[in-house]
Amino acid sequence: MKLLDLPALLKGNAYPGRGIVLGMSPDGQQALFAYFIMGRSKNSRNRVFVRDGDELTIRLYDESRLSDPSLILYRPTATVGDALIVTNGDQTDTIVSSLKDGGSFISALNTREFEPDAPNFTPRISGMMTFAGGNASIQMGLLRAADAQGSACDRHYYTYPALQGTGRFIHTYEQDGNPLPSFTGEPRKIAIPNDTDAFAQAIWDSLNPDNKVALCVRAYDIKTRTSRFWMFNRHEV
Repeated sequence: MKLLDLPALLKGNAYPGRGIVLGMSPDGQQALFAYFIMGRSKNSRNRVFVRDGDELTIRLYDESRLSDPSLILYRPTATVGDALIVTNGDQTDTIVSSLKDGGSFISALNTREFEPDAPNFTPRISGMMTFAGGNASIQMGLLRAADAQGSACDRHYYTYPALQGTGRFIHTYEQDGNPLPSFTGEPRKIAIPNDTDAFAQAIWDSLNPDNKVALCVRAYDIKTRTSRFWMFNRHEV
């Protein structure tokens, strides 16, 4: 399967919504994580990413303009043991609780479904990377409405080896629209380059300038368990 170019994918899509990237550097020494959010409404655009140690939080940029915090404020990342988690909603907490109680990524997501934001029924997208036994692997989940009425939930789970120079990319919407069409197909197989500085900047520059809100890219050194971060916000913080 040909490796796709992530910046090119983003340039061709005005509204992929929220997106998750999990992958491995070409030398196999660093895991790479990326999460971005976009927005069409004033409420959605009124957000910033802020680091909290090695985790990410979402905060309001202007608290006086808050109209509805549901579905837009959550913790998108968490760490449990050797598992690094990133999601587009409060299912982060569900996965954390499941892992701590002896459950799994999949068993956690089996208790959740798409977001109740009719008529879009935004998919819940989730990713987890683990490093047990020296072998890195990627899991991704997509919880999507089964029909236009949101009467049931389609659940799709994917497991991949974390191959050097390769990543997986999943996002909430296929493209812009009213209602917004949910992501379809398998998470895209993308190239992860050596230069993370340039890659992070290219991701941000490729997101639609009117709709992009925030981006976080994290490079995690598997041996030292240390991280480097690249943070981008529509609003200065």
